[in-house]
Amino acid sequence: MVPAAPRRPLLFISNGHGEDGIAAAIIARLPDGMRAEAYPMIGAGNAYAGICPIVGPRASLASEGWRNVKGSLRRDVASGGLAIIPPALRFVRQCVGRYERVVVVGDMVGVLAGLVTGHLDLFYLDVYKTGAARLYSAAERWAIKRTCRTVFCRSPKLAEMLQSIGVDARCAGNIMMDTVPNGVTLLPGSRQLTAESFALQVAALRTLPNEMRPDVFLAVAGSVNIDELARSAGLGRIGLLSHEANDLGTLGEEGLTINMARGAALGSLLAQSDLVLSQAGTATVQALGLGKPVITFINPRDRRSRFNDEQNLFGEARVVVAPQPTAIGEALRDLLEDTAKRTRLGALGREHIGPPGAIEAVLAALVEA
Repeated sequence: MVPAAPRRPLLFISNGHGEDGIAAAIIARLPDGMRAEAYPMIGAGNAYAGICPIVGPRASLASEGWRNVKGSLRRDVASGGLAIIPPALRFVRQCVGRYERVVVVGDMVGVLAGLVTGHLDLFYLDVYKTGAARLYSAAERWAIKRTCRTVFCRSPKLAEMLQSIGVDARCAGNIMMDTVPNGVTLLPGSRQLTAESFALQVAALRTLPNEMRPDVFLAVAGSVNIDELARSAGLGRIGLLSHEANDLGTLGEEGLTINMARGAALGSLLAQSDLVLSQAGTATVQALGLGKPVITFINPRDRRSRFNDEQNLFGEARVVVAPQPTAIGEALRDLLEDTAKRTRLGALGREHIGPPGAIEAVLAALVEA
C-alpha cells in the first residue's frame, strides 16, 4: 500500500500587527497533520515567532500599514513605499498552486494581491469591516467573488451581502474575541504615534490625585521601543521584577508605577483592569469585547472617516475625549468613581463587539477544505 503523500502547508497572509496575532493564534490551534507558513506583508511578523516559519519578502512602511492617520498613504509613497509592491506581488504569484490553502487575514489588500496574481480560491478572514458603517462596495464584492472561495465576516449583514452574489460567506462571531492573547490599562498602539499617545496617557494619569491612581498596566507591542516610550513620558525604567517570560519591568516616578508586559499577555492584563486607555486597533476591539470600557482621544492627524465608522460600532462603550491630559483625566476619574457606569458600558461593549466562537468555525472550514 502506497503511503499517502504529506499534506501541503497552508499559507497565511496578514498585513498588520493585530492581523499577525490573529493568524498566529489560528495556526497554533491547527490540528495534528496540518502545518502552515506565514507571510506578514508589512513588518517583522514577530507574532509568528515559535509558531510557524515566515516566508516571503520583508517590507516596512513609515505608517506600518496604519491608515487611521491622515496623509499616511501619501507619506508611504513619498518615502519609497511603492517599491515594496513588485516583490510582494512576485511572491504571491509564486504561491499559486504551492499551498493547500491560502488564507488572507486582514483587509482587502491581501485579496487584491491575490486577484492580480491569479488566485481563485482564497480563504478570507475579514477583520477590518465592521458592518456598522461602510459595507462592501460593488468593486469589493466583485473582487471577493472572483478571488475568494470562503469568507468569514464580522457581521451577519456583511455575510448576507456576499451570500446574495453567490459567495460562501459566513459569520460565526468576532474572531478577535477568540484570539485575545493571554499572559491593561494602557494600549498606546503599535505604530508611528505610539510614543506620543503614551506620553499623553501618562500626563492624564498625573492629573489624578495620588489616592485615586489605579494599578497601571502597559501592553507593549512587539515593534515598540520601550526606551522611547520612557523618554516621551519622562519616566524612569526599572529592570525585571520576575522571571516571567512576558514581564518587561516597570516605568515610573514617585507616585506612579506602570507595569509592562509583552502584548502576548494582553488577556491577563485586561482581566486585572477596570478600564482601558487605548489608541490601539485590534486591542481596542478585544478590550471592549471583554467588557472593559475604553477611553480614547482623537489625534488631529487621525482620519476621521475611519474613526467615525468605528465609533458607530463601539457606541458609548468607547468614551471619546479631547487629546488633552485634563480631559482624559476627567474621563478616568469619572469611570474610576462610578462602578455602575463602568458595568453598563462594559455590557454595551460586549454586546456591540459580538461573542467569540469564530475560530472553531474557521478551523473546521480549513479542515474540510
